[in-house]
Amino acid sequence: MNDADLLRYSRHILLDEIGIEGQERINAAHAVILGAGGLGSPAALYLASAGVGRITLVDGDRVDQTNLQRQIAHTEARVGQLKVESAREAMRQINPHIQIDTIDRRADAALLRALVADADVALDCSDNFATRHALNRACVAHGVPLVSGAAIRFAGQVSVFDTRADAQGQRGPCYACLFPEDVPVEEVQCATMGVLAPLVGLVGSLQAAEALKLLSGCGTPLRGRLLLIDALETDFQTIALQRNPACPVCGAAALAA
Repeated sequence: MNDADLLRYSRHILLDEIGIEGQERINAAHAVILGAGGLGSPAALYLASAGVGRITLVDGDRVDQTNLQRQIAHTEARVGQLKVESAREAMRQINPHIQIDTIDRRADAALLRALVADADVALDCSDNFATRHALNRACVAHGVPLVSGAAIRFAGQVSVFDTRADAQGQRGPCYACLFPEDVPVEEVQCATMGVLAPLVGLVGSLQAAEALKLLSGCGTPLRGRLLLIDALETDFQTIALQRNPACPVCGAAALAA
């Protein structure tokens, strides 16, 4: 890092848990963010401000007037613009020294496999289960940690799905261990259910924090734990998650195939 970098990231460097080495790992990292909406907006802005060297944003939607209540990367002047381009503009205003790649189409399994293969961390900021499961499969296949977030009405959740073996040889659960692909799930959308604006900011910010912990090597990520947020009652709970040995995505049989 040069003198300008040392000054820009000095508040991270002052943290003993991160320091220069941790910040250098952040600067050298590649993060994939799936979704540039309510969750993706704060996640992308914070990862950009933190100096993640390369960020790939994936979203096929355009900015709509109804997005402005909660999707803080976008402005009224950019209504009608592609969300990835709008978010990139906001990120560049904060930090013009990082690489920002944009993909302006709905992600499919093939695209996600290609992107994750070159990533250090992936953030699921999407809003549908099919896409979430496709990203989870790609992360398990390539051994990339997945930071998952969701928010609807006044309820939010955050977790880290990391199936890499730890120092004790234990593997964490994947997203499919918690939400099996073959179990029908009712899709809920902000467009019909509503969502408290700051809640998506809280969830997206926590996703960014978990990603930075993973990249810098500090702290204890939410691996094998699910953080539940009740914004209406201001209540936070963490529950333990168990890996499903027979999981068709991360189970022993699936990994050996």
